[in-house]
Amino acid sequence: MTNPPSPQPSTDIGIGIGIDYGTSNSAAAVFDGNTVTLVPLEGDITIMPSATYVDRRFQITTGQAAIDAYIASNSGRKVELSAEYLGEGRTSTGQVGETGLPEEAGTEKFFGQSFVDAGEKGRLFRGVKRLLGDASVARLMVFDRPFRLVALVTPLLLRIGQALSTTLKSMSRDSGARHACIGHPVNFEGRAESHNQVALERLSEACGYAGFERQRFFPEPIAAAISYLFDFPQLSSRTMLAVDFGGGTLDLCLLRHQGEEFEVVATHGVGLGGDHIDQELFRAVLFPLLGKGERFRRKGEDREIETLFPFEEYEDLLLNWAVSYRLNQNRFTTPVMQRIEQGDAAAVKFRRLYELIKNNYSYLAFQAIKDLKAMLSEQQEAHLDIPEIDVDVVLKRSEFELIIADLLKAFEAAVQDTLELAGIGADQVELVIRTGGSSLIPAVKTILDRMFPGKVIEHDPFTSVAAGLAIAEFRGLGASLSVAGSRKL
Repeated sequence: MTNPPSPQPSTDIGIGIGIDYGTSNSAAAVFDGNTVTLVPLEGDITIMPSATYVDRRFQITTGQAAIDAYIASNSGRKVELSAEYLGEGRTSTGQVGETGLPEEAGTEKFFGQSFVDAGEKGRLFRGVKRLLGDASVARLMVFDRPFRLVALVTPLLLRIGQALSTTLKSMSRDSGARHACIGHPVNFEGRAESHNQVALERLSEACGYAGFERQRFFPEPIAAAISYLFDFPQLSSRTMLAVDFGGGTLDLCLLRHQGEEFEVVATHGVGLGGDHIDQELFRAVLFPLLGKGERFRRKGEDREIETLFPFEEYEDLLLNWAVSYRLNQNRFTTPVMQRIEQGDAAAVKFRRLYELIKNNYSYLAFQAIKDLKAMLSEQQEAHLDIPEIDVDVVLKRSEFELIIADLLKAFEAAVQDTLELAGIGADQVELVIRTGGSSLIPAVKTILDRMFPGKVIEHDPFTSVAAGLAIAEFRGLGASLSVAGSRKL
């Protein structure tokens, strides 16, 4: 594979292309100087899940088809892990031993940790964007082959590029999708100082392989603000705060605008998003139904031992569905089976845990959690219904808000930090736009309405960033945009 082309500024392109490659979903748009057109990515639907599925033949599927393929091939399938074969070693030399007779020469097979799922038909990858800034994660193992993160992102961008080409042809544009403005969070997830640079280099490489020869990169919350300013050109001069709360990150920008001129005053971003909320819900609602907090009796050498069941050893793998199949090892399943055999009222909880592990239901459980979260944005209570593990509980919106209380505090603190970076008070902000899927959570709306009474509006939660990126490319805005100086829209 050759090196991708270096990002180059787009010049005289005639049309702007914006790509919002998101943690959970992706979108794309084109702008001809007058009209923003959203690109259909899933049939007639303009939103595509950021999902990649790789089967055992290393054939790759993307989007909703990737999710469907994973569910069809894995849900309900009993997972049986086998020891990973590493090689053979000699167990004796065949030389004469102490008995005066030659020892029988032999070999012994060596096995690694029990992480091989021979019956697995394919691997599903979601949320890869969250890993781009982590330099220590260079590759992910797909069966027996290491895949670079770039190789898992590129197929999604290729599909977006193909959809863009189809849209451009329908608009009688022959230039093709060889250039784009690609969005990025203010701060990618990652701890090293260079995490943003690492992430952008990887994203640029994937875009190059996908055929985007000329690339611009642009902060996602600023793109959302530009989209709003374009939709409302008669808006009076104001100080505006854009809040982009998505699946992986919370990104904010504060800007001042006057007519077609705008100035970015401050940007801020933290690793807080819908994925974190889903994990908190899973932890609070499902963990107790799977045995967390229950006692565990077993025989010791000279007496019976009773302790809490060691549920903490299961938690990290349960909360990361992509690797939860690793729970199919004796050291995890044996204690669960022993606990079921105690036959008390709590045994049913461990039966659920056993069924979730053995039948690979983790992804299905997380999808049910996501559905619950969405329903609670529309109604005061909702059912969490997972018949495969006999779960049917009702959760009230007020209970949901208590569960995510710490995350809501972190959200409010990030908004306040943005104001402090800008050196202004909440009362000086004249307009707040909220976008991103997680911005639809009522408690998030309530926080913003309390901080900025009468000033908060919703703006195209799933497509505003893509639209703003297309406009930004057409207008010649790009990575050079900083928090200083004014720009013309």
